[in-house]
Order: sequence, then C-alpha cells, then structure tokens
Amino acid sequence: MDFIALVLGSFTQLLDPVTLLYVVAGFLIGTVFAAIPGLTATLALALLLPLTYTLDISTALMACASIYMAGMCGGSITATTINIPGAPSSMMTALEGYPMQQRGQGALALGHASFASMVGGGIGAILLIVLAPFVAKASLLVQTAGKFSLIAFALIVIVIAQRDRIVKSAMAACLGLMLATIGLDTMLPVARFTFGMEGLTAGIDLMPVIIGTFAISELLIQASSIAEHRRLRQELQRSQTIRRRDFLPPLSAIREIGLWCYLKSSLIGYSVGTLPGAGGSMGSFLAYAEAVRTSKYPERFGKGNPEGIAASESANNAVCGGALVPMLTFGIPGDPITAIVLGVLIINGIQPGPQLMTDQAGLIAPMLASLLFSALVLIPLTLFLIGPYFIRIVSIRKDMLYGAIALLAVVGSYVATYSAYQMGLTLALGILAYFLRHYGYPVVALLLGFILGPNLEEFLRRALALSNGNPLVFITSLDSLFFILLTVFFVYFLAIRKTMQPAAVGESGRIAK
Repeated sequence: MDFIALVLGSFTQLLDPVTLLYVVAGFLIGTVFAAIPGLTATLALALLLPLTYTLDISTALMACASIYMAGMCGGSITATTINIPGAPSSMMTALEGYPMQQRGQGALALGHASFASMVGGGIGAILLIVLAPFVAKASLLVQTAGKFSLIAFALIVIVIAQRDRIVKSAMAACLGLMLATIGLDTMLPVARFTFGMEGLTAGIDLMPVIIGTFAISELLIQASSIAEHRRLRQELQRSQTIRRRDFLPPLSAIREIGLWCYLKSSLIGYSVGTLPGAGGSMGSFLAYAEAVRTSKYPERFGKGNPEGIAASESANNAVCGGALVPMLTFGIPGDPITAIVLGVLIINGIQPGPQLMTDQAGLIAPMLASLLFSALVLIPLTLFLIGPYFIRIVSIRKDMLYGAIALLAVVGSYVATYSAYQMGLTLALGILAYFLRHYGYPVVALLLGFILGPNLEEFLRRALALSNGNPLVFITSLDSLFFILLTVFFVYFLAIRKTMQPAAVGESGRIAK
C-alpha cells in the first residue's frame, strides 16, 4: 500500500510544466516513430537516449515510459490506414483495421484501437503497480522447458488461427524458422547456413524482415493495383469528411465486443509481458486467437471486425506493464524498449533487483505514474486532437505516398542495422513476401516464426541438455505440461472442432432429405 500511495503522489510531478512537456513530447515522438514503418519506438528511444543523460532521472524515466506506451499504440495508425503495421505488435490489428478502412470506416477503426489501447495500457499499468512483486515471483516458476512449450504454443496457435490456410500458414512459419537459423549458432560460436556469404555470419536482423515482409511487399502489391487506388481515393475524397467525433466508437459497439474481451485480452497481454523476451507481438497474437476461439461469429474475423482490433490492441498495450516487471525486479528486459530503459537505470547508478521497489521506490514510482497517465490521458487525447490527420493519409496520391514510405522503409532498415547488406536483404525479403502473399501464404506466420525461432531453439536445446537428452522433460515439468495441454485445447477448438462441425451439419442435412 505504501508503494501505491507513492505512485499516486507522483502524479503531482506532472503538474510541473517542464516535466509534462517532456512526457507529452516523448509520447508524440514515440507515436510518430511507431507509425512510420521501420522507425520503431525502440529506435526513437535509442536516438533520444543521449538526451536522458542531461535530465533528472525521474523525468528521464517518465519520458521513456510515455515513449514506450506510444510505441505500442502508434503502430495501429499505418496498420489501419495503409495495411503496413508500424510495429510487429500491430500485425493482428492490420487484419481487421485495414478492411474497415477500405469500407470507409478508418476513423472508427482507429477509435476502437485507441479505446482498446487506453483500456489495455491502463489495466497493464495498474496491475504493474499493484501486483509487480507477486507476478515477478510467479514468472520464476516458468523454467526452460516451460518457455519452450510457451513459444511452441504461440507458433501453433497462429498457424491454426488461419482456419482456411492452415497448411500454407504452417509452411510460412517453417520458412520463418529456417531464416532464423541463419548466422551464428544460438549456443555455440559456429556460423550456420551462410553459404559462404560473410554478410550472413551475423544472421538476418529483425528489422529487415519486418520492413521487407510488410512494407516492401505491400508496396509491390499496391503498385499492381494503381487504378483501383485511384478509384478508392476519388470515392473517399467525395464521400468522407472526417470529424473528430467519427473516432468515437459507439457505446453499442463496445457493448457488442464486451468488456470481458477487453479485460481478458489485457490480462493475456500483461501475463505474456511478464515473461522475458515475449514482447507485444506474442501477446497480441494470443489475445487475437483467443478472441477468434470464443467469438460467436468467428467467420467475421479477417474482414474488418472491431472485436479483433479490441483484442489485439488491449493485449499489446497491456504488455507494457507486464514487461517492466522482470526488468525492474530482476534486471531482465522483457523486450527491446525495456532493455534501453534498463540502460537508463544502470547509467544513473540504479541497480534493478528485488529491493528496487523498496529502497529506491521514489525514483521508480514517477515512471509508473507516467505510464498510467500516457494510457488513460495521452492516447485518447492524441487521437482526438490529431486523428483526422492520420486518416487523411488515404487521400494522398498513392505514387507519392508509397514512394515516400519506400524511402523511409529502406533508410529505416539501414539506420536500424547500419549495414548496406541488411538493406539489400530487406528488398530481397520484400520480393519473397510479395510472392508468398500473391499465392495465399500468410506472412504473419513467417514473421512470427522468425521472431520466436531463436528462443524456441535455445530453450529446446537447453532443456534437453539439462535433462541429458530426455524429451520427457517437457511432460514431467508442470509449467511445460500446462502449455502443452493449453496447446491441445486450442488445437481442438480452433482446428479439429471447426472442421467437424460443417461435416456434421452436412450429414444431418442429407438425413433430413
């Protein structure tokens, strides 16, 4: 209770105009960087890291927290307007937001994303403030075998979520896993699958894969339908007058989605965030898959369903609160952004650990207050004030818009890696993703396979090494067994049961005849 009171008292620091300016400026910068493909909030925080040296530690941490929250919600802007997620955590949002944009409901889609981000971010921050010490102890129960089973569970769920393309989705995920094995071995200093190319010794960086599979491939797809884009732009210019109230989702739509969907997705995102290395993308995937599984109308997903946006955005913003738990209590970053925040702490002589919440709580409490303030105030306020400028991106000429995005994407891939070779890989992977999408292979599965591949391999090999090669360790470990049973549960309801129902209906119809 003392720590909660300390956090509540820290809100008074936001009354200082200078502190509030840094928090608001950090949020706006994080939103812009997250919305532009290739320029993630991680890059924004890395570029602004030298600035934190000159600030008071509390102010610096508050600005970092606002950038973090903005980085999660900002990716939904371009995911909705032009089908290019600004961040990996917004990939599932693009599946539902962009179809709504094509129907002329882009403002409403962004409104649903903003509301869900506000709810998820707020719940995640509150849970962080209240439950951080307890959740930190619980996350220690997931050992090496359990982490492998958790990652395998996430991969299998995203594959079977593509109900009509399970085989193609599985092949795309396997391709992502194969790309993840290129470069140095995860446990031994040995280069693998480089085919004699020195540029591949360090492996393929994540940023070229993200930009290539989404930005470059999307540009190629859009370039093949310029006439359709001209017609759509003309229709939108004639029919759409974006007003700020268009961004407000009606109460009836929120009731139809259900408060339980927001709460459940937020809890999934927060729980995933407490696991080091899981990240917002996994939380978003799992919450989206759970929303599909429990929905009364699963056939509506992928066609512009606000429920999918609500699940995805609630989860990935709740991850912010969860990811700070292992970073603050054990010094283990939950994702790249918290790794930079960890650097800010260490530079200023603050050592994360179990005693941080008690010995130096006065320095941490303002950061948590800023996280909650960003979720509950800055997310809806930003969309309400400058939301119309987000949606107007569809009225820009496509050749100019995508030319600028291509330039930013390629430059972003170079800035992220400082490697011309990786920049070339961005273009190559973009062409590969274009053909995959052309023939119906979901690139989301490929990207998830690439992101989770290294950890999947590492935890598999470590678990087998610790058990002297005995594969039964994945069953005898209770945490691993839990995730295996959860996988079976999802496979049954998302794949087996769904395929059995049409057959049963068809057979009953023949009997009636």
